[in-house]
Amino acid sequence: QVQLVESGGGSVQAGGSLRLSCAASQYRFSGYCMGWFRQSPGKERERVAHINSWGDNTYYADSVKGRSTISQDNAKNSVYLEMNSLKPEDTAMYYCALRIGPYCSQDDNAFPYWGQGTQVTVSS
Repeated sequence: QVQLVESGGGSVQAGGSLRLSCAASQYRFSGYCMGWFRQSPGKERERVAHINSWGDNTYYADSVKGRSTISQDNAKNSVYLEMNSLKPEDTAMYYCALRIGPYCSQDDNAFPYWGQGTQVTVSS
């Protein structure tokens, strides 16, 4: 069973930065699409970014475009999300999710494996 573990969340002031990590285990890290999603109370889940195993398919939500970078280290079975110029509206639980195969579906339900999440809190 594929397991995903997120880390790197925390509490920061507006304008600060965080680097979220997602480590996958029980899976040979090849041929995948990994997405970062976030959800805060009362709001719908939002796909923040995704990247495929070849690194040639990346996506950023408009809400984070220009402030965030998704990257990968296939040797470490890990994907990262660096977030800069954080805003209070970035406050949410952040989840990584894995889809087998390098095609990054736009359907969030096409990601069968999810981590437990890491909390990001940005204060003004």
